Amino acid sequence: MQKITPFLWFNDQAEDAAKFYVSLFDNSKVGNIRRFGDAGPGPKGKVMTLTFQLEGLGFMALNGGPQFAFTPAASLFVTCKSEREVEALWKKLSDRGTVLMELRKYPFSEKFGWVADRFGLSWQLTLAGGKTTITPFFMFVGKQHGRTEEAMKHWSSLFKSSDVGRIERYGAGEQGAEGTVKHARFTLAGQEFMAMDSNGEHSFTFNPAFSLFVDCKTQEEVDELWEKLSVGGAKGQCGWLEDTYGVSWQIVPSVLGELLGDKNPVVSKKVMQAMMEMKKLDIKGLQEAAQRH
Repeated sequence: MQKITPFLWFNDQAEDAAKFYVSLFDNSKVGNIRRFGDAGPGPKGKVMTLTFQLEGLGFMALNGGPQFAFTPAASLFVTCKSEREVEALWKKLSDRGTVLMELRKYPFSEKFGWVADRFGLSWQLTLAGGKTTITPFFMFVGKQHGRTEEAMKHWSSLFKSSDVGRIERYGAGEQGAEGTVKHARFTLAGQEFMAMDSNGEHSFTFNPAFSLFVDCKTQEEVDELWEKLSVGGAKGQCGWLEDTYGVSWQIVPSVLGELLGDKNPVVSKKVMQAMMEMKKLDIKGLQEAAQRH
């Protein structure tokens, strides 16, 4: 099972977005759909969360309301195997979207473009040959500018099968602060991510619209990641936290999904109510709630 899953926050558009994204890529599908029940916190019967895969990479989506909107600080970087594929994806993603960088030739790519789609989610498309891949991409701006390398090293220290790969830095006279990260790849729990610094005057930064959902097998793992990731950041409700770099994480025990998916609606209701009252998620407390039906 995928250890770290990109988690996307929508305002009542999660199902439409997932179906749209799945239509764009091969080896892609919509998975489980969970709806709000009597316990809320949304209208009963409406989609609460769902899972989907794009080119084999798992995602989760939530209808969480209008509180948060996607920003270009977190995007999805797509390497395309052909010029035809780049252009087809660009046409569909830019339809009713916002172009951030025009699709054209750049010094770093024969064909590249950056676009926010109709739902606000940002995509970077590049022609690279080989197979099509999709990689979460973090851009450190504003007060987080210059912290990319630190963040990658910190995150990779927390997960097995993690490391920082090749780092390309801005040189003298380039459009970026000399020595900061121009482009880098890193792996967390065997999954690939990308990151960069940008010293431009951006009006956005990271927010909970794009978070990382971490599947934890034990309470010990929940406890450790909860404490280490929240240092310098903020602990939230229901397993959510913001780390010192402003990136949002959800630290979630595997058993939660099993309990919320119980065939007995009373059990799932009790578990949901218990979860809503927690900050750090507690396996024993969730299990006890399930037994109180």
